[in-house]
Amino acid sequence: MGELSTLLNIGNKVEQQLNEVGIRTINQLIEIDSRQAWLRIKRIDDSACINRLYALEGAI
Repeated sequence: MGELSTLLNIGNKVEQQLNEVGIRTINQLIEIDSRQAWLRIKRIDDSACINRLYALEGAI
């Protein structure tokens, strides 16, 4: 469990996916923005639905 999973709506799986796409800190997530983070995750996981985008937005 890392820094990102301390955010609301971000569990271990989403944190792992964020790490895989190069997002490792809360500041990086904020700078990249939830939509861009979701699009990056979508490239590696076709099952990343709109609810994951909502979770990322809620976390930010």
